[in-house]
Amino acid sequence: MSSLRNAVPRPAHKERSQPQARKKFGLLEKHKDYVIRAKAYHQKEDIKKKLKQKAAFKNPDEFYYKMINSKTVDGVHRPKEEVNKYSAEELMIMKTQDIGYVFQKWQSEKNKIDKLTASLQCTEDQPSRRHVYFAEDREEARELELQARSKSDVTTIAIPKDIKKKMDRSYRDLEVRKSRAKDLEKLYMDMSMQKELQKKGRKRKLREDEILNPNGKPVYKWKADRKR
Repeated sequence: MSSLRNAVPRPAHKERSQPQARKKFGLLEKHKDYVIRAKAYHQKEDIKKKLKQKAAFKNPDEFYYKMINSKTVDGVHRPKEEVNKYSAEELMIMKTQDIGYVFQKWQSEKNKIDKLTASLQCTEDQPSRRHVYFAEDREEARELELQARSKSDVTTIAIPKDIKKKMDRSYRDLEVRKSRAKDLEKLYMDMSMQKELQKKGRKRKLREDEILNPNGKPVYKWKADRKR
């Protein structure tokens, strides 16, 4: 019977709108609006209940260091700024470790560049492998030279497309690695200079007229210290 009852079409009961005499009170709340408002109200009540339980069962002797090492800014907890957290010796050690890491990455890039350059052919379309031929006279030397040139021309012309694509990709990778190695070298030099400037000793920055070969980079001179 329930299936037959559901098969019969039922008229849709529409809720009435706000009467004309009560238009000044705004829209008439429908049942679906009441359901949304009731759910939001009960959610807020559940949150209040949980917070009251936490406050009731809270340990008065509870303590953790974030209570004194942080502060609220616009309702958001932010840690306090720590001044002079590390000593000069600790900063020097950290700087040395950073310089060592940059130097290691620089050397790694240089080794990769060397391997990639050795595996690729030169930009002048010369073969990577070189054979040494010995001739008894000049005529035989000329014949060997002509044979070597003809072989090189054949190898350069008869390059398959897939191999040529791989070579072009490798050359682009080589240029990117060269640029990266150059940036790492510059970073290593700058960090080394900063490390040297942090050391003890009187020093001064030289003027441009005092530098023999000025290149736009700062040059420092340390005062001679007598060693005992």
